[in-house]
This record gives sequence, structure tokens and C-alpha cells, in this order.
Amino acid sequence: MIDKLERNRQRYEEIEALLSDPDVTRDQKRYRELRQEHASLAEQVAEFGRYRAIEAEMASNRELAESSGDREMRELAREELVGLQARREASEQRLKELLVPRDPLDDKNVIVEIRAGPGGDEAALFAADLFRMYSYYADAHRWKQEIMSSSPTGIGGFKEIICSITGKEVYARLRYESGVHRVQRVPVTEAGGRIHTSTASVAVLPEVEETEIEIAQNELRIDVMRAGGPGGQSVNTTDSAVRITHLPTGIVVHCQDEKSQHKNKAKAMRILRARLYEAEEERKHAERAQARKSQIGTGERAEKIRTYNFPQNRATDHRINLTLYKLDAVMKGEIEEFIDALRMHAQQTALTSDKA
Repeated sequence: MIDKLERNRQRYEEIEALLSDPDVTRDQKRYRELRQEHASLAEQVAEFGRYRAIEAEMASNRELAESSGDREMRELAREELVGLQARREASEQRLKELLVPRDPLDDKNVIVEIRAGPGGDEAALFAADLFRMYSYYADAHRWKQEIMSSSPTGIGGFKEIICSITGKEVYARLRYESGVHRVQRVPVTEAGGRIHTSTASVAVLPEVEETEIEIAQNELRIDVMRAGGPGGQSVNTTDSAVRITHLPTGIVVHCQDEKSQHKNKAKAMRILRARLYEAEEERKHAERAQARKSQIGTGERAEKIRTYNFPQNRATDHRINLTLYKLDAVMKGEIEEFIDALRMHAQQTALTSDKA
């Protein structure tokens, strides 16, 4: 790690010299690229400087603790070493984080798709619980949430609900929520008090702009129809619902929550772009099968990632073997411990893979 940080420091100084070179400043393309590289290394170089300063201070205190003729000075140096050790460990951890290349998708907004799995009404109610959990989490981060499409059940659940979440570092924080979530509890409809197990799948898709993925009009079949299910006064009397089929892939998106056909079409296109982008990313990942083994799971919907056990007030993430005995708080959106642990594990895995 130190060798890589030293190389990056030297590169940083090299770029600083180049940025003052008149030949470089005349080439605007190269100048911009160098400025971006310089900015990306700045925090890492600054933290490395702090790390080196802490190490130098520790060496000085060790010398005092071992060789000073003044007993009080030796004790003081030993006390200083304890605090310096903690500071060095914190700085080292920060450097590890900074060495992991930043994923350009991290700052993306997301589209979250939650679908009830096997389990009937109980699975649909669990899907609604997960939606509320992410809503609480979004509110805590002051992110904006918008329902794109939903298929509610009569007792407060969802067969499917799709929403967009916009804000700072949304994808970076929610990306590892993709997968199958399992619930174990006594359903409200269960008279015998038996614990049932059901599931819901979550897919977190980075939202992409129109310019980032090209979709030809001749690749789309757009059908309009009257919306079904509960809704406003006009929801069932006008052709406002929109179904878009992407002919090359067979992906189908249906939106009916808005009374406006235009708004439903716009939402459907946003979901379609996100799904097409995800499909392309999965294809790329499949081509790098060996590298994929080092990731935290695959993010596929078939992978069971977390269990929510209500009788034991327990939530367990199976990818990192982390169990929290505060399920009541987790369901109110307090999932930061899971998210931070998953991100840390991903960073450590990326560093290990980089060394290999």
C-alpha cells in the first residue's frame, strides 16, 4: 500500500509541474484531463502526508520513551504513543478507502424495484415493509423519492412497487441492497401463531440519462390502455396506462399510476433505460466471471442476502455474517450498519484483488 501511495504522490507532483507548462495549457483537452487526475489524487496525497507526519511523531516519541533520562518524560511519551497509534490506524483506514477507485456510478440516482415473492398476502405485506424501510432511510438522508409504478393489494401490501430515489451518493449507499430478502414472522392472518417464511426481491438500478443509452424508436412497441385497479376518478375511464415493450430484449414496462398518458410514458421510459443498462452491465460482468467471484454476492435477484426474523427481533446479512438484534429499528430505516459494513467489505475485497 505504501509503495502505491508513494507512486501516486510522485505522480501528483509531476502533474503539478505539467499544469504550469505553457505547452500543456495550450492543449485544452490534455489540460482538462490532467486537472481531473490532479483533483482525484489531491485528498489521497494530503492524507498520506498526515500519515507520514503521524509516523514521524511516533518514532520521536518511541525514542523518548526508550532513552530519555527523565522518567516523567518517558511516561508522557508512552501516553502520547497510545493516542498516535489510534490516529495512525484511522489514517491508514482512510488511505485504504481512498486507494479504491471510485465507481462512476456511485453518484447516480436509482430506481428501486421491490417484488413480492412466494408467500401470497404475507409476501406482499413484506414488500410494503421493505418499501417503507427504504423510504425512512431516504428521508433520513434528505433524498427525494417518487413512486414510478405500483401494484397494491387490498390489505396494504404490494405485488410490485417501483420508485426512484434521487440525492447525493444514492447508488453508492443502496447498491448492495439488490437480492432476495427473507422474512420470518407470524402473519396477521395466522390464527395458530405459526411462523411463516416468505420473500421479496429488491433490484437497485442506477438511473441513466437519455444520452447514456440509445434506444431506437423502431425497437419499441408502445400500447396504451385503461388503467386497472384502484385509483382516482378518471383512472379507469381514459387510456392513460402505458405498456412499453423493448422488442430486441423482450423487456416489458407497464406504468399506470399517473392520470396522464404522457407522464406514464415518461416514467416507463426511465425504468426501461435503467433495466437495459442493468442488462448490459450483467453481460459485461458475465464476461469477467473470475473477477465477479470477488464481489459481495452477485446482486442477482435469486440470491438470498438478508433475513428479517421478527420473533427474535433479528436481522442477518448472510454475505458478511452480520447480525443485528434490533429489527424494530432496522424496519424504521436504521440500516446504516449493514450498508457501512457492506461498503467496507467491498473496499477491502477490491484492495485484495488489486494486490493479486
